[in-house]
Amino acid sequence: MSSGFVLLLTFGIGVVTGLRSGTGPAVVAWAAHLGWINLSGSPLAWMGSTLAVVIFTILALFEFVADQLPSTPARTAPGGLGARIVLGLLCGACLGIAGGASLWLGAIVAALGAVAGAFGGYRARVGLVKALHVPDFAVAVPEDLIAIGLGLLIVSRF
Repeated sequence: MSSGFVLLLTFGIGVVTGLRSGTGPAVVAWAAHLGWINLSGSPLAWMGSTLAVVIFTILALFEFVADQLPSTPARTAPGGLGARIVLGLLCGACLGIAGGASLWLGAIVAALGAVAGAFGGYRARVGLVKALHVPDFAVAVPEDLIAIGLGLLIVSRF
């Protein structure tokens, strides 16, 4: 696999993490656990552990529910954006290793993707809710499905 394609995939997993902060790491943990990506012998091999799969899956499920609550702050607020960047770094490092690219380059590219996903996803969601005159959840649920599907598509390329 070419390093350019690996970096495209790391950017993509960053976008997924920007859309849903828990989905990127959950998908990456499951991919490592199922052997879709190889992290063995690396400092991130723990991502394939059962504990990592359980923790990140619970985080993703919690986020799907919390996202529907009116009191949940925007993903572009400092706390949420910071979490997306950090988790994007983790996911990108994993895919960088799995694809034979640099851990750090994968991490940085995915962090940039997380910022793009957070701001792009926010603008798209707000714009669709206004343009379609629908409640927020009518756009949020398809966004969840897009994040999951895109994440699975990305990790299945390895």
